[in-house]
Amino acid sequence: MARFTLGSLAVIGALLLGGCGLLPEQIDETAGWNAQKLYSEAKNYMAEGSYEQAIKLFEKLEARFPYGRYAQQAQIEVAYAHYKSYEPALAIAAADRFIKLHPNHPNADYMYYLKGLATFNEDLGLLAGLSNQDLSERDPKAAQESFDTFGQLVNRFPNSRYAEDARQRMQYLVNSLAQHEVHVARYYFKRGAYVATINRAQTTIKTYPNAPATEEALFMLVKSYDALGMSDLRDDAERVMRKNFPNSVYYAGGPKDGRPWWQLW
Repeated sequence: MARFTLGSLAVIGALLLGGCGLLPEQIDETAGWNAQKLYSEAKNYMAEGSYEQAIKLFEKLEARFPYGRYAQQAQIEVAYAHYKSYEPALAIAAADRFIKLHPNHPNADYMYYLKGLATFNEDLGLLAGLSNQDLSERDPKAAQESFDTFGQLVNRFPNSRYAEDARQRMQYLVNSLAQHEVHVARYYFKRGAYVATINRAQTTIKTYPNAPATEEALFMLVKSYDALGMSDLRDDAERVMRKNFPNSVYYAGGPKDGRPWWQLW
């Protein structure tokens, strides 16, 4: 029977540990790469749509070469890769980190824009059409956050190449937020909560005066005041509505097209 001394056991243990360190899956083939090589390979992964692999290389690049243009560009690429991977929370976190570290960077406007996009679901209209769910029925928190971020971009960088697109998205979001208020008002009206309906309708008119939803908001004011027997306020609201929307579809029973307003818009 073989006997092992403490010394021989120590040698065997060292050999085993050394052997484990040579396992192929633990060998880092990028160990000798410079910043340019890491960036180039990561961009190739991006082009292929292999965003997870690209992110790993960009993070290695920043860890090994934390200073210089490659590291800063890697931070931008990581945010974009998370966005393309449908990971909005990670994309927003990466964009916020870049903005905090480099507030005056030439590409800071792009990071605001990307952050806004991460909370602005461009496919929402398609998804809502498939599920028959109105955009206004969704939680408005993301829309408000996206609006605020695009607003920061427009205010800080009014001449940015992304500013015009941000303004158009802001208008889209304003219409969405206004319609959400009307959707809630409509919910209250159907349940006979006329005071709550009036409050929501007034909020829509005051907060989003130029949104298409103000037409229905005024109509709901008229109907709610009428249901409460408040004829003077009803007549005042109707005068305002007829002045601003003389050919309103609501005089004829409402829109004939069953599609949500945002699909028409």
